[in-house]
Amino acid sequence: MEIQAVLFDMDGILYDSEYWYMQGTLKQMASYGYHGPAEKVYQIIGTTLDGTYDILYGLLNGKISKKQLAADNDRYFLIDHPIDYRQIMFPGVPEEVKKLHDSGRKLAVCSSSPRTTVDDSLKAMGIAQYFDYVESGEEIEHPKPDPDTYLRAAEALGVPPQNCVVYEDSRMGIEAGKRAGMYTAAREDRRFGQDQSRADRIVKDIQELTAWIGREDCRCRK
Repeated sequence: MEIQAVLFDMDGILYDSEYWYMQGTLKQMASYGYHGPAEKVYQIIGTTLDGTYDILYGLLNGKISKKQLAADNDRYFLIDHPIDYRQIMFPGVPEEVKKLHDSGRKLAVCSSSPRTTVDDSLKAMGIAQYFDYVESGEEIEHPKPDPDTYLRAAEALGVPPQNCVVYEDSRMGIEAGKRAGMYTAAREDRRFGQDQSRADRIVKDIQELTAWIGREDCRCRK
């Protein structure tokens, strides 16, 4: 397989935001009176904000409006508990992303998060300059698990889907990569019960991913 492009999800892939978001969301849900399984709340992983509010609204049996959920979410995560992207960035991310960039491959971020979140986090981590294409959930009509987000990125990069590797963690993100006809690697999840069985490969971290890409590149050159 000739790997010409690597397409990254962002949350849970470039930084450990899933734990941070889930703990905050569980606290918010408890304040609304939700005492159901945490696993049901984990269903929001990999969704857009609209998808998140749909799920939480359902879990609360419609007792809290989506408008209120959105307002409370913004206040909790943007004002009361602002995220420090560099502090929660996974070890080795800048070095490994730069390594992939310097190898001549095209790189993209394909996130379901809002555009401001995507841009601010990449800038804070000091890696924005390595990506040839950046996409947020606001630009996609049919979000993950539909393949549109990854197909659109491949088209923008000028790389055939079969020459792209998707790096994901959530069930919906993995499904999106597979539906796009791309080789899909998953960052191993042992906390949030994500079904990663559809992934072509499961890796421990970005270092293991780039090491595999390097070996695959050597194999193709023989």
